[in-house]
Amino acid sequence: GGSGPPPDGTQSASPGADTEQSAGGQTPPDALDFTAPALGGGEIDGAALHGEPVVLWFWAPWCPVCRGEAPSVAETAERYEGEVEFIGVAGQGEVDAMEEFVASTGTDGMRHIVDADGSIWSGFEVTTQPSFSFLRPSGTFLTYTGTMSEQEIDDRIASEVLA
Repeated sequence: GGSGPPPDGTQSASPGADTEQSAGGQTPPDALDFTAPALGGGEIDGAALHGEPVVLWFWAPWCPVCRGEAPSVAETAERYEGEVEFIGVAGQGEVDAMEEFVASTGTDGMRHIVDADGSIWSGFEVTTQPSFSFLRPSGTFLTYTGTMSEQEIDDRIASEVLA
C-alpha cells in the first residue's frame, strides 16, 4: 500500500516529491497483472484494462444471490455499452457450471474471466461474492462487496470510473 494522501490530510507535499512511485505511474497495479482464460474461449489481458472504464463483477456459478442480480447487471452493462465495459470474474466453480450460469442468466453479452485459482479475486481484495470493482482512470480501483442496485452502480460509475 502506501499510496494516497497522508493520514492527517495535509497537502503540503509538492508535486513529484513522492519518489516511492514508479516513473510516470504507467505500471499497472498488481491486481491487473494477469492473463486469464475467457469463458467461451480466448484470453483477457488484465494490463489492457489499465486506465480503461471498466466494472468487474465477481460471481460464482453456485451463488443464488449472484444469479438473482445477474439480469440487472446485464441490463446495466447494456446501458453503458460503448462507454463502460462490464466484465464478469467467475470463480469457485467448474467451467461448465459457469457457462450454464451465463447462458441461463442472460449475461452472455458480457465478457467473463475464468479465475480458476482465485488470484484475480484476491488481487482486487474480493473475499465473497457478489462483489464489484470499479476501475478508476488513475489505474486504482474501488471494490464493493455485496449486491448493488442499478442506481448504486450508476452512482459508483459516475464518481469513480468516469470521474
